[in-house]
Amino acid sequence: MKQQKSNRSMDEREKLRKFRELDDAFAEALRELEKPNSRLSIPTGPPVRSLAELEEEDEQQRQRLFEKRLMSLMREYAQPSESVAVLLRTLHSLGHIA
Repeated sequence: MKQQKSNRSMDEREKLRKFRELDDAFAEALRELEKPNSRLSIPTGPPVRSLAELEEEDEQQRQRLFEKRLMSLMREYAQPSESVAVLLRTLHSLGHIA
């Protein structure tokens, strides 16, 4: 019975020691954060991009996709770029494309 009691008390002491180490580490981290010129290496995720940047990237992606589709159709129907340009200008002037 004494063996179990001493093992249990050692386990409790070990838990208490680990808790104190954790508490000390946490307190040290808080002290570091309070320093005005502290340069902790806190891991962060990738940089946050603004909504305008994301919209610009989406617009560029749509533009590239449109150009790719247009070139594919031009090849498929054997249309020269001049006649496609005239068609696009006509559609634009009629308000069918922005």
